[in-house]
Amino acid sequence: MIMKTRYLDDLNPEQRRAVEHGADGVPGPLLVIAGAGTGKTNTLAHRVAHLIVQGADPQRLLLLTFSRRAAGEMKQRVETIVGRAAGRQVRLPWAGTFHSIGVRLLREYGRTIGLDPAFTILDREDAADLMNVARNELGFSSKEKRFPAKATCLSIYSRTVNSERALDEVLSDFFPWCQCWSEQLKALFAGYVDAKQEQGVLDYDDLLLYWSQAMTVAAIAADIGSRFDHVLVDEYQDTNRIQSSIISYLKPTGRGVTVVGDDAQAIYSFRAATVRNILDFPMQYQPAAEVVTLERNYRSTVPILEASNAVIGLSSERFAKELWSERQSAQRPLLVAVPDAIDQARYVAEHILENHDRGLKLKSQAILFRAGHHSAQLEIELARRNIPFVKFGGLKFLDSAHVKDVMAVLRFATNPRDAVAGFRVLQLMPGIGRKTASKLLKTAGASLAPFATLEGFSPPPAAAGLWSDFLDLLQKLETR
Repeated sequence: MIMKTRYLDDLNPEQRRAVEHGADGVPGPLLVIAGAGTGKTNTLAHRVAHLIVQGADPQRLLLLTFSRRAAGEMKQRVETIVGRAAGRQVRLPWAGTFHSIGVRLLREYGRTIGLDPAFTILDREDAADLMNVARNELGFSSKEKRFPAKATCLSIYSRTVNSERALDEVLSDFFPWCQCWSEQLKALFAGYVDAKQEQGVLDYDDLLLYWSQAMTVAAIAADIGSRFDHVLVDEYQDTNRIQSSIISYLKPTGRGVTVVGDDAQAIYSFRAATVRNILDFPMQYQPAAEVVTLERNYRSTVPILEASNAVIGLSSERFAKELWSERQSAQRPLLVAVPDAIDQARYVAEHILENHDRGLKLKSQAILFRAGHHSAQLEIELARRNIPFVKFGGLKFLDSAHVKDVMAVLRFATNPRDAVAGFRVLQLMPGIGRKTASKLLKTAGASLAPFATLEGFSPPPAAAGLWSDFLDLLQKLETR
């Protein structure tokens, strides 16, 4: 037994307790409160690996993360640990983001809830474009008093869906400047939903919403739930009500459920995340979930943790924990008060130059922001002082125009009713503008054979030489 568990020797006692929880069978619910820098990812990876080493079937293990990168890193760590511990290779076919797992299950179970499994998916920009189409068709963009922009409308819609709250409540709490448009927004969202259904497309919010709604069908919930012995969720403090309900539908008794997170790190409300999910988790099941708290920090020094504990301690409702570290330091963190953003940028720039004068390289200095747009004032100040810098973040690869063009062609070939993709693709042709593209798509959308309609179209002279090649490409993609 000592030989078999040697791969757990580097874990501290609390990490090991979390990893070994109920590993001799299908355990009751477990909540791991992992403070910042306490080895959360390492603990979760070891728990997954330990379950497999102890006999759990990797095919029956569902691991849910919040990014593809996190899922990839988790898979790699688990495979490495199992390889060293058991000398065999494993695959985790059901490790991924909530949205990616939702896509796979909806492709499989879609027909049972009236959803065509051949649906295509709108990214955030495409969804905003479709929202704008509905906005224009309803005449809201031409009103004298400016109607909310498409991105704002989509944000309101997204928060309403993910928080499972009434629109009026969402407007009151998060978008009070839009309350006067309540009735128009209801009509807009109804039109947006109708457009998605007509075109056979889903946005990111739909992937969770449809998955959750499918799980309200007892037979579907039982079938999907029976496929997994263990359900593990990373960053549980960032889940919203829909995601929490999905976990409850999957495992109503909580057996086999492990969630990992930190209530003190619930600082983002992306897609209506609520800290109540992690705060209420222990008492969600009977018997109550076991709670394991990770407090040893491997990343920071004692003075930083003392300051952090003081701030965290001000929370009125939280899981009690006291982060500690063996890393000593005489340097204490500074709290600097400045009048405004301009002075803040000036202070940071001057501090960078002072550090540089003392011999600290510029590339050894980093500035962290909660959101990318917060860097704007500092970027101006750094440029003014001729301080070179590299900004990490910004435009994502999939958001670049040429990549979105390729994706639009693939989506349109898969689903010719996808008007957003078709609208973008057709305008890539010289001589085809918005009006021509819109008219052609409406005609094609009303036809039982959309591509045949395209074949009968007489392109403008500028596109004549490319049109046949375009049709050939669609035909080849359609048959794959």
